[in-house]
Amino acid sequence: MKKIKIIICIKQVPGTTEIKINPETNTLIREGVETVINPFDTYAIEEGVRIKERLSGADGKEGIEVVAITMGPHQAETILRDAISLGVDKAVILSDRAFAGADTWATALTLASAIKKFDDVRLIILGKQTLDGDTGQVGPELAQMLNIPFVGYASGVVEINRNKMVIKRLIEDRYETFEVRLPAAISVGKDINIPRVPSLRGKLKAKNEQIPFWDKNYLGLDEDQVGLAGSYTQVIKIFIPKLVHEVKMISGNPDEQVEELYKKFKELNVL
Repeated sequence: MKKIKIIICIKQVPGTTEIKINPETNTLIREGVETVINPFDTYAIEEGVRIKERLSGADGKEGIEVVAITMGPHQAETILRDAISLGVDKAVILSDRAFAGADTWATALTLASAIKKFDDVRLIILGKQTLDGDTGQVGPELAQMLNIPFVGYASGVVEINRNKMVIKRLIEDRYETFEVRLPAAISVGKDINIPRVPSLRGKLKAKNEQIPFWDKNYLGLDEDQVGLAGSYTQVIKIFIPKLVHEVKMISGNPDEQVEELYKKFKELNVL
């Protein structure tokens, strides 16, 4: 029996909240900035490993394989090794200069092309959003390209086998429960689990694992399908909004101050 695949899509992001933007290219300045696995992706990794452990009794542990995929520069290999140390079986990096500047559509297309290279993929898990882009669009776009169901913001896997899963998600005031046929894709947040710490065995495996690099030619993609050329959207300008506070002191006795304040509110259409 072929191994069924659980694919985890992860991304390398700056490990700081003090993100700097290049004003000329409107891209992140990554030089000299520590990079980490996107925090929400750590929950995706943990859930993939847990599902493998959960199904191992029925299918045999060797019948399920968890694969992490990332798209990025060569140094993104480090987060794949981190993922392996957390229980992922294999990893692949999608790296090509042509991938630079990709929007969510071009990113999803590149990931979808890579996932099609694997046999018997039953589940794709992503973090609900990334800290740098913060769009949450790659998951549903990826599912659309693969023509599979998608459930966003999953908060718990109630039931799962080779053919279907029952999953719940928390919305504003209640839980929703879905029964979804597999293959499918889901995105997860912090409420689905508590990620484990790397084991010594995991760290040793991560150190020795051979991680393949796939470029656009291997994926069968043309130059105009990927990166900036294949993007339908483009960042024109990025800036931090300026907050301007104007303070005006109102003088006079209390009655005069109330009257003046009332006039100001009327002018601002607050009342």
